[in-house]
Amino acid sequence: MSAQPLRIMYLNPVGENGTVDAIFAAMARNHKLPGTEVHVTALPKARYGFSHIEFRTYEALVTRGIMRAVRTAAQEGFDALAIGCFYDTALHDAREISGEMIVTAPCIASCEIAASLANRFGIIVGRRKWVHQMQATVHGYGHAERLAGFYDVGLGVDDFQKDHAETNRRLLAAGRRAVEDGGAEALILGCTMEIGFYREIERELGVPVIDPSIAALKRAEYAALLKRQCGWVPSRKGSCEAPSETELAAFNAFPDDGPVFGSRIVIPAT
Repeated sequence: MSAQPLRIMYLNPVGENGTVDAIFAAMARNHKLPGTEVHVTALPKARYGFSHIEFRTYEALVTRGIMRAVRTAAQEGFDALAIGCFYDTALHDAREISGEMIVTAPCIASCEIAASLANRFGIIVGRRKWVHQMQATVHGYGHAERLAGFYDVGLGVDDFQKDHAETNRRLLAAGRRAVEDGGAEALILGCTMEIGFYREIERELGVPVIDPSIAALKRAEYAALLKRQCGWVPSRKGSCEAPSETELAAFNAFPDDGPVFGSRIVIPAT
């Protein structure tokens, strides 16, 4: 295996925000392996001024930024990238143009981990609005029979970090409903901004609680390790075929029209 550090990008698919960027940088610093270099990035706020993408409209509008970021990360030689939204926004699109870079996201990563720890899991989300789309995603990943249900707490993405005591109270109450009434044997926090709460909920309820931002980062890191050790890279056959560089150029698909990233925090390998 190469002596070079594993290189992972964690992309927050909204406009840069110093406070939020620092939260995810601290998560990466605390959970990455010593031999891994992590770049925590966000989109340029001047073009993508969203603080959240709770609505499909916002997802559609940031997808171009995600695609540019993924293509750039692949060209920079990153081993893997995590798209940091539990909707798994543009995941399949991004995988198509990632070259040999593996792309993952919080929902798929969290479900894979939860399925290895329990037979049934519940997902705690902010708003009921999210459930229809997220349920289709979880079912599409093959976890319908494991899903104990979605449990909303009446908070939007921008609300989770405002009052930690209140957020923790609501998450704990929803988790208790999932375990006691829904038969969940593990829990997934269904938004990356629910970061920082999983340990206390685990202690109170006695079941595994998956933080989706950590899950996405570690799943990317694991995929990068397997790539280095085993040579496992994305397939480009059949449905995984990528558009040709000739056609991308002919369509001017990725014009050089401004910064790709609005922020980048580098956590070096140690």
